[in-house]
Amino acid sequence: MSYIMVDIESDGPIPGDYSMISFGAVLVNNSLDKTFYRKLCPISDKYISDSLAVSGFTREETLDFEEPKKVMLEFKDWVYENSKGRPVFISDNNGFDWMFICWYFHHFIGENPFGYTSRRLSDLYCGIEKDMFAKWKHLRNTSATHNPVDDAMGNAEVLLLMKNEKGLKIDLK
Repeated sequence: MSYIMVDIESDGPIPGDYSMISFGAVLVNNSLDKTFYRKLCPISDKYISDSLAVSGFTREETLDFEEPKKVMLEFKDWVYENSKGRPVFISDNNGFDWMFICWYFHHFIGENPFGYTSRRLSDLYCGIEKDMFAKWKHLRNTSATHNPVDDAMGNAEVLLLMKNEKGLKIDLK
């Protein structure tokens, strides 16, 4: 299995009514040298200014971003080109990130290379520490900037730390 750490930015709380503005992915391997990043144009007229502001883009800028179908086809190809075995989606907040990625895959191209499941980094860390309130974000080397590649990279670094220093049994291909 190959683990792919993903982070998304959006202009609202749910896909369909609101839009995924950008996302980044990192293949979790020892070198963290394979990344994917794209910006997507809005799919609806609705947006929440405060949500969009987190991404660092204006509504006017997002109107020139790429078409979602093209982006999702490119991401699917990237996932398959960089995976050995079944690709596994993992993120800091998979309830949010997964919801958008899964919806966009199915809505725009009719399939999701990750299947129907995802993993949450925070829960893995809490399990290792045997503490549901364990803090882990300080373990990132790459700062969280709301650039989704930076955020995914920092989270991937923590997953590697969990494997190499905390004894997480995980096969990274």
